[in-house]
Amino acid sequence: MNIALFGYGKMGKAIEKIAIKKGHKVVLKISSKSNNYTLNNVDVAIDFSLPRVAFNNIKMCLENGIPVISGTTGWLDKYNEIVSICKKNNGTFLYASNFSLGVNIFFELNEKLAVMMKNYGEYLPVIEEIHHKQKLDAPSGTAISLAKPILENFNKDKWVLGVTSNKKELPIFAKREDDVPGTHIVKYVSKIDEIEIKHTAKNREGFALGAVIAAEFVAEKKGIFTMKDVLGL
Repeated sequence: MNIALFGYGKMGKAIEKIAIKKGHKVVLKISSKSNNYTLNNVDVAIDFSLPRVAFNNIKMCLENGIPVISGTTGWLDKYNEIVSICKKNNGTFLYASNFSLGVNIFFELNEKLAVMMKNYGEYLPVIEEIHHKQKLDAPSGTAISLAKPILENFNKDKWVLGVTSNKKELPIFAKREDDVPGTHIVKYVSKIDEIEIKHTAKNREGFALGAVIAAEFVAEKKGIFTMKDVLGL
């Protein structure tokens, strides 16, 4: 495949390394300083850019008939608009808050645990995420994805960042520390004990590998997909 990379920071470079190792070519690398480029000879685009430019990157790809996957968070207020643009252009789009294969298995465990715990009101759910200091959004997109089945099963109205005394709100705690690729913890806390599941990323390779696998998956397909489709979950 000929790949266009939108966002050529640490993640973009990690994706490039794995893509080349798997026999693909990176024919276009777009950073915040790039301009006057074309999408000729591009088979699939991978977007790990910034929230302020992600929407336009994805829109441009879809309008040019290029399948695109995105791992950029912080722009999802326009997700439904991208879905409409994708359908209008008979395009291909896949968004994931996290492309790590391990995290997507973690998502499945989280969903099953939420179903199991919903009948035990003495346990209060809490989410914690830890990332490097360069991460711009908080909480992480992964934490927000983890929150969804908990909100549904515990009949809560919304998640909130930090401490809350409202029982209809799910607290998410976001920490920023030096050189942490990503750690996510889901806890169920009672007065007598705690139940905890945790995923810790050791480096960016897991995210990059998942992104390349997702790009391979969508390259010859039409429609809107998630990592569940990629992994057959």
